[in-house]
Amino acid sequence: MRARATSGSEADRIWQMLVALVWETRGEWRHKISDASGLPFSRARILWRLLDASMTLKQIVDDTGSDAPAVTVAVNDLEDRGLVERNPHPDNRRAKLVSITSSGQQLIEAALRVARDDAPPAMQRLSKTDLAHLSRILERIHSREP
Repeated sequence: MRARATSGSEADRIWQMLVALVWETRGEWRHKISDASGLPFSRARILWRLLDASMTLKQIVDDTGSDAPAVTVAVNDLEDRGLVERNPHPDNRRAKLVSITSSGQQLIEAALRVARDDAPPAMQRLSKTDLAHLSRILERIHSREP
């Protein structure tokens, strides 16, 4: 795994190493998710995001980084398959909330069980101490602590 050279800070260099690690390992997992769900990964990703809470189309666009027309097409397809439903937004009459159906939830949860997302071998070889340090650091970053 090689990170792209940057002219930035040490934080930038480390970030590029993390990005490279993720890019090297995500493709196989994405294919497993698509195979297990029978859906393109972009649609499975929307179902996965909806497991936690219903979202507006705009929230899905913002959350996935996809463009609005692509999200609309994907949600229409998922709705046609009975995996999501649109309901009126309780606070905004012009918006609809997209919610996962029980069929959608069962499908994505089954796909996630089949397509396990185990750590890559290089990470598996880290010592318990190194893993504890990495966990502490990532939890701090994730919580956005100063």
